[in-house]
Amino acid sequence: MATNPGFEFQRAEEEYRAADTPEDKLKKLQRMLRTAPKHKSSGNLLASIKERIAKLKKSIDKQKRPKGSGYSPTIKREGAAQICIVGTTNTGKSTLLHALTGANVAIAAYEFTTKHPEIGTLDHEGVKLQLVEIPAIVEQFEDSAMGPTYLSIMEHADLLILLFNTPKEKTLLDKELTDITTKRIIYNNETKKVFAKKVWKRLPLIKVCTKQPGRERDLPPISFPKGTTVRDVAKKVHKDFLKSFKYARIKGTSAKFLWQTVGLDHTLADDDVVELHLH
Repeated sequence: MATNPGFEFQRAEEEYRAADTPEDKLKKLQRMLRTAPKHKSSGNLLASIKERIAKLKKSIDKQKRPKGSGYSPTIKREGAAQICIVGTTNTGKSTLLHALTGANVAIAAYEFTTKHPEIGTLDHEGVKLQLVEIPAIVEQFEDSAMGPTYLSIMEHADLLILLFNTPKEKTLLDKELTDITTKRIIYNNETKKVFAKKVWKRLPLIKVCTKQPGRERDLPPISFPKGTTVRDVAKKVHKDFLKSFKYARIKGTSAKFLWQTVGLDHTLADDDVVELHLH
């Protein structure tokens, strides 16, 4: 099957070749992507356009990045996961960040109160989660000065919390975030405890408590990726534990009965308690 690009695509391609500035070239490439044919034979064409778009965005972002000691939008990941609060203007993003983390952020009734990302830490049953409030999403967000940078932060986050007031605003979010593959969750005005649990369930993580024989479990719990085994926990607790490992006793969902004796390959579940026994 031939690619068979249509008239609109061909015109966009001609305009791209005639474009003088990186910003203009980026707009023409994005138009090419929108008008390109979408079928099995167009896969290479679409991939090529997306690659050129990514390179141009990186180049433009680098040129716009402030020099010296000015503000930098880079967000250092902290805690077990990074979660972005995303929405249109005046949807309560700052209010939610403050409610979940206690972060001291500006909250006002006027539009576009948040000018740059705000950060807070949510403590969920002893596990620290980093929350990042992204400035309001608007039409053609990707073409705004900081749009590519903020989109990159969202793409690398573990979860997006979406806030909107109307179906039209939800449609806008879907349109502007179409290329973001991060998992999403919509915020339904729950209490902090209820929503925090809802967020935790959407993350690819479990929390596990370790325990020494004859003692209470150790707190706070430790976060691990889903699919974690006793072997992973032993390595995390101490590098030499694998050498002297004898067996483990498990209390929790992954155990067939209370304090089941298991080996290193036993897969753990959320909120399991692991008691390690050594030689």
